[in-house]
Amino acid sequence: MRLLTITATVLASTSVFAADAVFVAPSAPVALAAESPLMWSGAYLGIHGGAGWLDGDFAVGNLTDTDDFDGGRFGVFGGYQHQMDNNIVVGIEGDLSYDWNENRYAALGINGDVGTDWNGSVRGRLGYAFDKALVYATGGWAITRGTLDVAGVKFDETFNGYTIGGGVDYAVTDKIFGRVEYRFNDFSEESININGTNVSADLKQHTVSVGLGVKF
Repeated sequence: MRLLTITATVLASTSVFAADAVFVAPSAPVALAAESPLMWSGAYLGIHGGAGWLDGDFAVGNLTDTDDFDGGRFGVFGGYQHQMDNNIVVGIEGDLSYDWNENRYAALGINGDVGTDWNGSVRGRLGYAFDKALVYATGGWAITRGTLDVAGVKFDETFNGYTIGGGVDYAVTDKIFGRVEYRFNDFSEESININGTNVSADLKQHTVSVGLGVKF
């Protein structure tokens, strides 16, 4: 009889504990919001700087000569582009820069400081976006001003040609991006009249620049 009483007491206690127990269902895991891919569409402005390597081919009559005019450069750029659904990015861009490449030139009867200063371009752009990185090719019209200072008398001529190249834009934030770019500029051939003597000049330039831009 005593064994039955103890058993009944244990069962009753277990029932009370079971009645008091509260089952707490585990909470569902919180879904993390997927990060939206960066979009490159829109207008932008920036600054760039770097170096340029200019080769000049000169001719006076049947006499010819060449020289190098290398130095630093600094300028601004801006444009507009549109990113398609397949990550292709198309756009148009312009830039204006200043080259410090003046060099003393003494040949073909010329003794003076020769170089280029202001230059610019208007180009199309075609690229592919890898989220934060935009790899692109670019090409279009280019212009520069050639200068010649002989005994304090300054002569200048505008050279028109083309530019081609490519680079990478990388988004630091949604609005700010960095840039590395290479371009080849062929400014074609022009003639400068120096005191009645026509000097033909054919200018070609390689440039490497880094930049920082802001998207709007």
